[in-house]
Amino acid sequence: MATPRRPLAGVRVIGLEQYMSAPYCTMLLADAGAEVIKIEMPGRGDPRRSIPPYATDEEGHRVAGGFIGYNRNKKSLALNLREEAGRQIVKDLVRVSDVVVENLRPGAMDKLGLGYEPLKAVNPRLIYAAISGFGRLAGYTGPYSDRPAFDIVAEAMSGVMNLVGFADKPPSWTIYGMADVYTGLTTAYGVMLALFMREHTGEGQFVDSAMLDNMLALNERMAVIYSFTGQSPERGQMKHIAPRGAFRCRDGYLAINVPDDIQWRRLCEAMGREDLQDDPRTADGTSRAAHADLIRTTIEEWLGDKSRGEAVALLEQKGVPSGPVYTAEDVFTDPHIAARNMLISIDDPVAGPRKYARSPLHLSAAPEIPTVPAPQLGEHTRPVLGELLGYSDVEIGRLRDQGVVGVQDEA
Repeated sequence: MATPRRPLAGVRVIGLEQYMSAPYCTMLLADAGAEVIKIEMPGRGDPRRSIPPYATDEEGHRVAGGFIGYNRNKKSLALNLREEAGRQIVKDLVRVSDVVVENLRPGAMDKLGLGYEPLKAVNPRLIYAAISGFGRLAGYTGPYSDRPAFDIVAEAMSGVMNLVGFADKPPSWTIYGMADVYTGLTTAYGVMLALFMREHTGEGQFVDSAMLDNMLALNERMAVIYSFTGQSPERGQMKHIAPRGAFRCRDGYLAINVPDDIQWRRLCEAMGREDLQDDPRTADGTSRAAHADLIRTTIEEWLGDKSRGEAVALLEQKGVPSGPVYTAEDVFTDPHIAARNMLISIDDPVAGPRKYARSPLHLSAAPEIPTVPAPQLGEHTRPVLGELLGYSDVEIGRLRDQGVVGVQDEA
């Protein structure tokens, strides 16, 4: 049986990328079948190659788990952009490519002469996606546009961080890399929008993706509440919805959310506490929020002798959505996650077979994604320069000796 064609087969992407946001974006594009050529500094590579956790083989070769996860299905071209010859190679690649994705410090590509306008002159059909902390599209820049940023800065300035945690504790962050991953996701969406538009216009365009914008869009509820009430949402208990949170069971915690009175009545029936359905203290969401401690005590008394699985089954019978709060071990052993093939195995030459989260969408015509291991630094320098751009072995050797390119396992 023939392997199904991937959605982005035939699309070539150049990744001038580092850390998480742009690599996650191009990972999604590579998972979808695009050819992704990742450009890295010779001898050093993407900084994420040096961030633990690591795996080491018997010969002492070391790889970083995070790098493997976000750089599968890609090619590595080790290229020194400080050299004019290196910058010319980028332009040569742009002539035969569809997309550039970059997340270097704002202005870095322009200083190298590799910003959108110079590359557009080389290839008018080019789609150039730029990820930054605060945005770079002309007409939409602000006082922070030239600032660098990591994901926690976007969480903080979007209002997300102010809502994470408890009222009596300092603001906290969500999960490591949330803004990076979400920005990578939306940037991949932007690239595909631009590819679709190009089918109609024949022209490329600049895709501007700011981490602050993405996290603010994700924090839409805060904007609605402030716009309608003039009040800033606070950490901790919500003022109009309860119960909502993690509740202790015999073997861990169970997540429950009751957004309306219908779900509240169902929860009361499941607990055998129909008396609470008409109790004025729990008559509506606002009343329940004001008596959140009472409700928590009631729920946890009911859950005290039940496992998470038993509680989920009882709540499901009454139509109350709930779910166990999983550890990593729980995730890796859950039969539904396995059935969805959400943890794919990639057999890295150094780390061996390990599990990684796959792209979340399943397409009926192309349900499975490729699982090529992340490249070694400079692994594809020779084939990219030789087979794609027509450089001879002598020319490649000269560029290597001049420090313009790096070739895997060649001094």
